[in-house]
Amino acid sequence: MIKLIRAESEQDLNAAFSVREKVFVQEQQVPRNAEYDSFEEIAKHYLATCEGVPCGAARWRITEHGIKLERFAVLQEYRNKNVGSLILQKVLKDVLATHADKNVYLHAQLPAVNFYKRHGFVAKGDMFSECDIQHYKMYYRG
Repeated sequence: MIKLIRAESEQDLNAAFSVREKVFVQEQQVPRNAEYDSFEEIAKHYLATCEGVPCGAARWRITEHGIKLERFAVLQEYRNKNVGSLILQKVLKDVLATHADKNVYLHAQLPAVNFYKRHGFVAKGDMFSECDIQHYKMYYRG
């Protein structure tokens, strides 16, 4: 059973950061100083657990361009088990409940573009690189 929460306690935040550490820093070789940034304090964080085991994480924050969804991570052994979809749905529900008037966007890694398309996002602009990983900027259209 997958459970999703807004990660607000130190314990839940550490669990979310641990998921991100495994996915981005260890698996994808993103430099640690690029993964953790000055927005950790202001972002709204989420944690997914499966039978109590942390397995997914995400965050969102307000930017000058709207609401940016970021740091979506699912541990490898939990991929293709609906964890990512449930996290995205929860984040979108929370964001749209209070910020429906703002643009909602993200930077999707190339392998995840179709996943986001299935959830109402459209790519805009050219492919670009962040931390040596190819991305597209995508906007939520619902």
